[in-house]
Amino acid sequence: MKFLENLKPLGLLLLRVALGVIFIYHGYPKLFGHTREAMESFARMGFPGYFAYISGVIEFFCGCMLIAGLFARIAGLLLSMEMGVGLWAAHHIVANPMGVPNYEFPLMLATAAFALATTGAGLISFDQALFREGRSSPRKLKSKD
Repeated sequence: MKFLENLKPLGLLLLRVALGVIFIYHGYPKLFGHTREAMESFARMGFPGYFAYISGVIEFFCGCMLIAGLFARIAGLLLSMEMGVGLWAAHHIVANPMGVPNYEFPLMLATAAFALATTGAGLISFDQALFREGRSSPRKLKSKD
């Protein structure tokens, strides 16, 4: 299993890029393309229309941050929270928990984004290069007796 452990940085990179591409794909039209349609869709779900802009900003820019591996934990947390709201309000996961086909894609996106929020971007990322995230500290903590 050491072989698979050595592939963890590549696995996190692939997860970040795949999620980033998906979120950019869904966020871009809300900001730069079909904004009016997105606002109408949000209004039909019971949200204010301007939530389309908020959703678009989170999806597009956090998707970009995931691909770069920059502030990936924050981006993953924001995206997982956004998808959680979507699961609850738009896909009605609470009202119909057995309707898995209605919410399987957003559930997977929320779960993967949360996984990145908890694990970090990995070794192949700007987070690692800039902040040395994930490396253990060489200092040992002194115990107070």
